[in-house]
Amino acid sequence: MPGRLLYFRVAKLFIVSTPIGNLADLSPRAAESLRTSDRILAEDTRRTRVLADHAGARAPMVALHAHNEAERVERVLAWLEAGETLALVCDAGTPLVSDPGGRLVDAVTSEGHEVVPIPGPSAVLAALVASGMPADRFSFLGFPDRKGRGRTDLLARVRASTETVVLFESPRRLVRLLDDLAEVCGVERRVAVARELTKLHEEIHRGTLDEVAGYYRESPPRGEVTVVVAPDEAAPDDSKLWARARVLAGELLEEGRKPSEVAKEVSRRLALPKNTVYAIVQEIAHD
Repeated sequence: MPGRLLYFRVAKLFIVSTPIGNLADLSPRAAESLRTSDRILAEDTRRTRVLADHAGARAPMVALHAHNEAERVERVLAWLEAGETLALVCDAGTPLVSDPGGRLVDAVTSEGHEVVPIPGPSAVLAALVASGMPADRFSFLGFPDRKGRGRTDLLARVRASTETVVLFESPRRLVRLLDDLAEVCGVERRVAVARELTKLHEEIHRGTLDEVAGYYRESPPRGEVTVVVAPDEAAPDDSKLWARARVLAGELLEEGRKPSEVAKEVSRRLALPKNTVYAIVQEIAHD
């Protein structure tokens, strides 16, 4: 109609980082994102309601967690298609980092909707920069498997890492993890355990794996725990490590082993990705 202005809403999904303990760490931009969203997708709606009240946000809460994420995707896409702006939060820190949301964000981007990250608190980065370990290169490996091949492979990866490694762990399983790391990495490998970051009882305990395991054996930890493990200072650089992999693969192939067996053995011994090692083995086998 002539003379009439029409406004079209652009649907967005905000990925909002939230405080890991101290509400004062909520950024003004994060608070504004919560206030202007039509709905807030929350891992725990009761916990997030405290945060929303602090930010002055009145949007309705929708539970989105590991057990219902798959079934929520179509509904979220419908809301975005209708022009709604949504905010995704987890209980603490940055969503998707050892938290649900990955399947949802993949679907949202695949449908062409805008995803806007609102950066902020992160237990990974807070622990890393306070650990005293090199922070220019690091790997984040999340929560270790409790048992089986997954745990064995993770421990081997930490052992051979040429960069700092950050892990999450339950306080109940912390001492066991430190003991297992000491067994594969050596008792003198340096570690920092950051507990209850930004909260009243924040604690960062640094030392060798043996020392820190002993400390927490005597003083059982409580609360959220982040573990930062120093790189293996004696580890070869990447180019030398892959050169070793090629030599070892050649030797094992000469013994008459199958390529799949060789790839598995080289990956286990050198803590390298099996798929990449297999490609090298296939290349050598066809030379």
